[in-house]
Amino acid sequence: MSRVRDPIDTYLLRVLVALVAERSVSRAAVRMNQTQPAISAALRRLREAFADPILVRERSGMVPTERALQLRDRARGALSEIDRMLAGPEQFEPASSSMTFTVASPDYLAASFMADVVARFRVEAPQARLVVHPLNAGYDYERALAQGEVDVVIGNWPEPPERLHLSLLLEDELVCLMSRRNPLAAPGALTLARYLTAAHVVPVPLAVSQRAVVETHLAGLRLARDARIVVPYFTVAPHLLVDSDLVFTTARHFAMQFVRTLPLVAVPAPEGFPRMRFYQLWHDRSQHQAAHRWLRGLLAEVAAKMVAAAT
Repeated sequence: MSRVRDPIDTYLLRVLVALVAERSVSRAAVRMNQTQPAISAALRRLREAFADPILVRERSGMVPTERALQLRDRARGALSEIDRMLAGPEQFEPASSSMTFTVASPDYLAASFMADVVARFRVEAPQARLVVHPLNAGYDYERALAQGEVDVVIGNWPEPPERLHLSLLLEDELVCLMSRRNPLAAPGALTLARYLTAAHVVPVPLAVSQRAVVETHLAGLRLARDARIVVPYFTVAPHLLVDSDLVFTTARHFAMQFVRTLPLVAVPAPEGFPRMRFYQLWHDRSQHQAAHRWLRGLLAEVAAKMVAAAT
């Protein structure tokens, strides 16, 4: 049976996915590189086609309807199939691609890492788009990977999910960042006993179900540190150290960017502390896709260059 006019096209499906994810017309417009009036017009068409408001206003802001959530899941599946049909098997040319790639990353990677990633990305895929999504304790990154919201997640959990593919990006030693005037900055002063009694700045865990590297190590020794200040972002912590006695434990490559710009020092963590391992995770759905293999290769090469420069 032929149809004169299809009420839904791939553009509207992509708008639907963006609207449900962003819960905002203006943010969806930024995400899709469209104007706000264009997204508003698309939302009107979606509402007419599905006889559903898609987004409704509540006290906390705009939220998707139950019907919109169901449509979102089906739209992702349909768009994934269409993208595979258009891309063809094992064919990907970054120089001419206009794909959008999404990487979920915490803020404890040095800014230089993402800067190098972006520089390489712009050279190799100048027409493509890269979205860096923040990680936080409430973000279900496994679901995001499974549903195609995110292509790669960068993490350093001691026990990454076995259901996901993994490759190591880099390893780094743990250091204790502190003010130059902190008594623990003196050579040999930072023993394990003094580390435990010091006042620490600790970031909010990025995953509810996982301890951070330091907490995992100390728990194995049946010890705990004094988490006196808790912050939502790693990049906030170094600025709290300048005029205080606080200590912040992090990877050396992250710490050194602040040692160069603030009156801070990076002291090696007490003997026996583990190294911090950073890796990239991805879902089986993208394991063999050429575009995603290119992205994972780019991330791995930038990480390898960072490791080589530090040795």
